[in-house]
Amino acid sequence: MTLPPEARIQSRIFTLLCGVVIVAALYFARGILLPFALAILLSFLLAPIVNRLEDWRLGRIPAVVIAVGIAFTSIAILGYVMAVQFYDLADQLPNHKNRILEKAETFQSSGEGVMARLSATFHEVQAKLLENDEESQPDAGELLDEAAGANAPSMAASGEEQSLSESLEELAEKGQPVPVELVNRLSAGEVAQNVLGPVLAPLGTLVIVIVFVIFILIEREDLRNRFVYLVGAKQLSNTTQAIDDAAYRVSRYLLMQLIINSIYGLVIAIGLFLIGLPNALLWGFLATVMRFVPYVGPWIAAIFPVALSLAVFEGWTRPLMVAGLFVVNELISNNVFEPWLYGSSTGISTIGIIISAVFWTWLWGPVGLVLATPLTVCLSVIGRYVPQFAFINTLLSDDEVLPAHLRLYQRLLAMDPEEGYDVAEEHFKANSLVSLYDTVILPALRLAEHDRHQGMLDESKERFVLQAVRDMVEEFGSQASAASPNGDGVKVVDKTASAPTAKILCVPARDEADELAGMMLAQLLALRGFDAEVLSTKSLASEAVQEVRDHQASVVCVSALPPFAATHARYITKRLRPHFPDLRIVVGLWQTNAHSKKAEERLLAAGVDRFVTALADAVEYMVQIAASAHVREADNEAEQVVASSSSVQRAALPQERVNR
Repeated sequence: MTLPPEARIQSRIFTLLCGVVIVAALYFARGILLPFALAILLSFLLAPIVNRLEDWRLGRIPAVVIAVGIAFTSIAILGYVMAVQFYDLADQLPNHKNRILEKAETFQSSGEGVMARLSATFHEVQAKLLENDEESQPDAGELLDEAAGANAPSMAASGEEQSLSESLEELAEKGQPVPVELVNRLSAGEVAQNVLGPVLAPLGTLVIVIVFVIFILIEREDLRNRFVYLVGAKQLSNTTQAIDDAAYRVSRYLLMQLIINSIYGLVIAIGLFLIGLPNALLWGFLATVMRFVPYVGPWIAAIFPVALSLAVFEGWTRPLMVAGLFVVNELISNNVFEPWLYGSSTGISTIGIIISAVFWTWLWGPVGLVLATPLTVCLSVIGRYVPQFAFINTLLSDDEVLPAHLRLYQRLLAMDPEEGYDVAEEHFKANSLVSLYDTVILPALRLAEHDRHQGMLDESKERFVLQAVRDMVEEFGSQASAASPNGDGVKVVDKTASAPTAKILCVPARDEADELAGMMLAQLLALRGFDAEVLSTKSLASEAVQEVRDHQASVVCVSALPPFAATHARYITKRLRPHFPDLRIVVGLWQTNAHSKKAEERLLAAGVDRFVTALADAVEYMVQIAASAHVREADNEAEQVVASSSSVQRAALPQERVNR
């Protein structure tokens, strides 16, 4: 049921308000929601392991404890190893300071090079800014006078402070620097907060995540049932499908991402070790972790080992090898492993991933960047199954929003035949020629006819659209004719070996669009081995009778596109039927869905033998006619053979009697 405009506006406002409330809740409750989101994603990753342990006759709680213990123990061991590697790097880094300075000096030229000019310009600007800053600053004596005047009551109360002020004034008058000593007096609580706080906060988050993961894995069926009851108990099928879809996509994404990133980091570690870069294990682990960050993560991870290679190695060969290792590894992972392993697991477009990365980073910081893709997958699934949030799926998913025929017509309206041809060619490569005509080109042509009759298509665009469609039909027809019917990529069905020799004439009902549709049908019939031809719209309806007689056609197909297709087709049928009682007349009202039954009844009453709405149906009907015609021809030939043999026997019978 279509909602009135006021109800639609209210629904959109309500959806917008819900979105604002949800975003605000996600931001202000991030302290609780972040550990919970991490726990849910880890539970998706660990659930298959728990299921496998349960298949081995372990109980739910022991299986969960073992899986969680293995996971977080592995994380702790890796963290310890990386900490050791990091401290070792910190100890060795000062030893490479001289080589870093030498590499920096190689960028500077001795004369008036680019780097020298840039450096000189920078120092001049800096000196000028410092000059202006010193001129604008007040004198130290003035500052002391102001301070002394502002603190006169307190200075008078203490002789020691007054003498201190006098000594400072004397130093200022002599132009000597004023000694300043900063004394930081922090309480024990402040020290504990500044020192232990940054350490205890991640540990507390880790403990919360572990607790959440354990309870989610133990009670996952109960949590799933409660979620189904709260969200969609009345639409159980959609809710179940949404949960299964989200769980499958997220689990597969996390598993494949973990496998690919681990292989990526292992290759980096081995490659850096062979090159001779210190702490290769640290850089491999960093590459594995940073690759969870979409797009920019691998290049951020590459900065540190490349910079270290400049400090460690002499010359430029091995630093370039380190940079090349990251580039080659990333290209292979993106173009080979990810398409092979991911497939269609996430269903998120490239722009959707970028938008989600920016949004979740703004909302939850660096952790949100890591969680961006899995959380966006869940949002996309919600948009797919909840109508109010369908715009989310439209914005984020990699599903094609516009059907092929709409994209084709939109490009033709924009007078962009190249991209329109690309749309048709993409469909043609994956489907048959008749599918291209029935599902892409004919629907686009019908939209053009509709806009023309509504006065929304000017004459220049109308001519452009029709000519572009004609060119496409000729081009794809030529490609289909050149394709081997027994080849690997067959675009048409095998030609009918026993096609009739009778003529099939395609008669356009009125407009050039009808002629183009008839041209498509004649082309498909010719590829099947039929003798088919299409008439031009320049021929008048009164001339159709003479055209049929001249071509000696045995089948006529009246081609017509809405909106006034049925009327024109019925008129031509009434013109033909009195002159050719035995003529087979087929009417194709292409792309007609609504009221087709009523139109069919009127056409049949006018003398039409068959009513079709798709080119595939028309071709199939012609094949049936050909098959029945050959059956009749075979029967007639058999009867003639029997008759001739009987006459021979009767002619020989008197001679036999004479011989007797």
